[in-house]
Amino acid sequence: MPRRKSSIAGSTLRREIASLAARLMAEDGISDYGYAKRKATKTLGAGEAEALPTNEEIEAELRLYQSLYQDEEQPQRLHALRRIALQVMEFLAEFRPYLTGAVLDGTAGRYAGIEIDLYADSAKDVEIALLSRNIAYEPDENTRNRPDSPEAQLSLDWDGVPVRLAVYPYVAERRQQRNPHTGRTPVRARIEAVAALLK
Repeated sequence: MPRRKSSIAGSTLRREIASLAARLMAEDGISDYGYAKRKATKTLGAGEAEALPTNEEIEAELRLYQSLYQDEEQPQRLHALRRIALQVMEFLAEFRPYLTGAVLDGTAGRYAGIEIDLYADSAKDVEIALLSRNIAYEPDENTRNRPDSPEAQLSLDWDGVPVRLAVYPYVAERRQQRNPHTGRTPVRARIEAVAALLK
């Protein structure tokens, strides 16, 4: 009987962590599932040895939270972010852009940024294209920590919205990288698919 009680308590705590992590992502603009999970665990005073929710459980809670508390605001924000994503993708069309992440899957919270994968002979080609069009950007350091990591990650501001560009070599376009937040192969969309979402 004590084992059953501790199992129920563990599953209740797991749900509470998932729920709080989802709220942090929706309200505070946190995009990293691991960070949201750790912050929620610490806030609730749970030990690190506790059974933590999966990213999928947090994503389910995030969708639920947004449908309950951001049912008017979130679809409008999502539409605006997708419209800006399409502008960026059209601007960088020569680099075969794909929209990925929360703006594509519909879970983008407040202050969410746009994630776009690009494919080029070299990351320098993308940087030169941005510089030649007077687009300021910041390169992220230490992006090559896994074999499927991008050649470079560039952060920029587009109409007040943060945009992160992950630049891969052309040969990587056929193989899909795993999402670092969920571990799953991400869904990605070309320009035509994003344009269709806006209709």
